[in-house]
Amino acid sequence: MATVPASTRSEYSPLRTLEVSQVDDLLRLQKAAQKITSILDLDELIDKVVNEVALSFGCVEANIYLHEDEPGEMILAGVHGCTCSAKGTRLKVGTEGMVGYVAATRQMRYAPNVHKDPYYIACEPATQSELAIPLLVNGELVGVFTASHHELDAFPPEQLRLLQALCSHVAVAVQNARAFQHERRERERLSREANEARTIQEALLPKCSPYIPGFQVTGRSVPAGLVGGDWYDFIDLGDGRWGLVLADVAGKGTAAALLMSGTRGMLRSLVGAHCCPSEVLARLNRLLADDFPSGRFVTMVYAVLDPERRLLTFANAGHLRPLLVDDGGARFLDAEQGMPLGLGFGGFSEQRVTLAPGSRLLFYSDGITEAEGPGEEEYGPDRLRQHVLGAEASAESLLADVRSFANGEGLRDDATVIFVKA
Repeated sequence: MATVPASTRSEYSPLRTLEVSQVDDLLRLQKAAQKITSILDLDELIDKVVNEVALSFGCVEANIYLHEDEPGEMILAGVHGCTCSAKGTRLKVGTEGMVGYVAATRQMRYAPNVHKDPYYIACEPATQSELAIPLLVNGELVGVFTASHHELDAFPPEQLRLLQALCSHVAVAVQNARAFQHERRERERLSREANEARTIQEALLPKCSPYIPGFQVTGRSVPAGLVGGDWYDFIDLGDGRWGLVLADVAGKGTAAALLMSGTRGMLRSLVGAHCCPSEVLARLNRLLADDFPSGRFVTMVYAVLDPERRLLTFANAGHLRPLLVDDGGARFLDAEQGMPLGLGFGGFSEQRVTLAPGSRLLFYSDGITEAEGPGEEEYGPDRLRQHVLGAEASAESLLADVRSFANGEGLRDDATVIFVKA
């Protein structure tokens, strides 16, 4: 077995020791970086960094301060071993301690003897040396990392380089975690607002079906999202007659819901003085044409049901044709005149239907007929007609049938139904 000559052994051993030490440091850095970059919870990330660095390097204390631009301060976000400061402690950039100095200069500061460093603020009695490293991402200050040791000059150059390299990973991880935290809070805020909007929108829908002698009238609305642009209403006209309305605001989501709410308020203000469906839609259209944003409109069918005469009179503003089922079968009811509300000015024609005992009338939105099943096939008017022809058909059964047709994919558009049975 070959041996190292005595003349070279003294040169070989230190070199070999140094190489092993560097490899160990690099492996330690790689392992620590992998742990750090996989954490998106900011508090968990900071706690892991300060605790693991303190334990790995035998530090008395390890801290991470985060930078806040607006007040120009550093906030203590993670602490290990410190008995004098708690999370939330603030230091001013440029004026307080080594942290303030490093934050201002963006340069590492190492105090091999803290008693001789003009920027050191006394903390733990056992501290003899301290290190402060800026956490930078593309030159922007994210925070400052500090580590303190009970020995003088406890951080040799190779450890300083290792900690600087580690802090470059920490800076990116902290920035990513803060961005994730901000996005999560924003999503939670938007979710709360959307839930509140849905609660308000549901409150605008009828609480129950109206009591109309000789008729059963029900309505259901299922938004595609938390809120939607579909809406239906039952309006007591005060003389035994009832106004029935189903509308669909172009678009989806919060914007459509806001326009729906405004349209509902306008319609309700008109029906008391103007009970003729065509006149109500004409006046409503003039209001919406002046107020609606460009490109927005509402399709609507508005009907007045007179139970004593068994007569339903409706006007249609660009909405899907109502479906009537009686002794003659199932047929869609056309209106001669009626453009969507909010696009321009025009008139509306009326259609009158006598609802004989046993007949059924359906108002619905395009979320029903345009619901897609496998292969992007639409539910369509033919399936709608076949379902309503069934003796047990109802608003609930129709929505259940549409969901079943969609094969669990969910509704892509708001789906709303008013079902009138005589």
